[in-house]
Amino acid sequence: MFDWAWADAYRRHGLDYYPKLLDAIPFTPVPGARLLARDPEHRHLLLRAMEQLARSAGLSSAHVLFLDEADQAAARAAGWSLRQTVQFHWSNRSPERYADFADFLAGLQREKRKKIQQERRRVAEAGVTFRVATGDAIEREDWDFFYRCYTLTYRAHHSTPYLTRDFFDRTSATMGANWLLFTAWREGHRIASSLIAIDPERKAAFGRYWGAVEHIGCLHFEACYYQPLAWCIANGYLRFEGGAQGEHKMARGLLPVQTWSAHWLAHPQFARAIDDFLAREGAGVESYLDELNERRPFKEPPSPT
Repeated sequence: MFDWAWADAYRRHGLDYYPKLLDAIPFTPVPGARLLARDPEHRHLLLRAMEQLARSAGLSSAHVLFLDEADQAAARAAGWSLRQTVQFHWSNRSPERYADFADFLAGLQREKRKKIQQERRRVAEAGVTFRVATGDAIEREDWDFFYRCYTLTYRAHHSTPYLTRDFFDRTSATMGANWLLFTAWREGHRIASSLIAIDPERKAAFGRYWGAVEHIGCLHFEACYYQPLAWCIANGYLRFEGGAQGEHKMARGLLPVQTWSAHWLAHPQFARAIDDFLAREGAGVESYLDELNERRPFKEPPSPT
C-alpha cells in the first residue's frame, strides 16, 4: 500500500527505488500482533533481524503494518518510524449491550436513524431477503455464488482478484467456524453475497468481501453493514472492524480509531525525510480525528442532574 509513496519520495531525492521487506497478515488490514514474540526483548530482536535481512538483500526498507500496542512499543524503542492512519470500527454498548438492532438505532441521532431505516426499507421493498450461514452451514453452492460475486467486484474496478476459489475451499475446510456468509435472495434467486471473518472467542468480526449480480439501491449497505451489525448484536459480539477508509461508515455507527504501521529505511537521508513527513502528517491525522469525533452519529448522553 505504500509503494507509490516511497517510490515518489525516492525519486524526489534523486535515489533509485528498490524492493522492500513487508511484515503483514496477508490481504487484510486487521490490527494485531505482527512480531510473534513473548516479550519486548524478543520483539526487539525480530526487528533487528528484519533490518539485517533487508540490508543483506539490498532492500530499500522494511515495514510492519497494523501493529498492536506491544509491537508499536517495540518498534518505537528500536528507532523505527511510526505512521498512524484511521479505520472505522463499531463497538457494542458497554456495560449494557444492545438488545437488538432497533436498540442500536435508538442511540443514533434522528437524521442518521431515519436514513438507515429508509435504506433498509428500500431493500426490503425490493423483495430482498437474507440467508445467514457459518461453518458447515455454508454449502458449496453458497461458496460458488459468493466467489462469482467476489470476482465481479474486482472486474467492476478493473482489477484482478488475489484470492482463488481454492483458497476459500481450503479455509472453509480448516477454519469454517471463522467465516460468516450473508446471501441476498430475490424471487428465488441469489443476487448478492458478503463474507465476514469472525473470531468467536474474542467476539469480534472483521471487514467483508462483497459482490452482487443485480443492482438494487442500498443493497451494499444492507449486506455489508446492517446485516452484519444486526448479527453481531444478536450474537453478543463486542466489535465489528469495518476496515480502512470510508467516512460514510460513521453515519452507520462505526467510529474512527487509530491504527499504526512501523517503517525502517536503509538510506539515512531518506529516513530523516520520512520522519519529518510523518511528524507533519501525524499532526494532520490528529486534527482529522478531532474533526471526525465532533461528527459522531450518536446522541449526546443526558447531562447529570
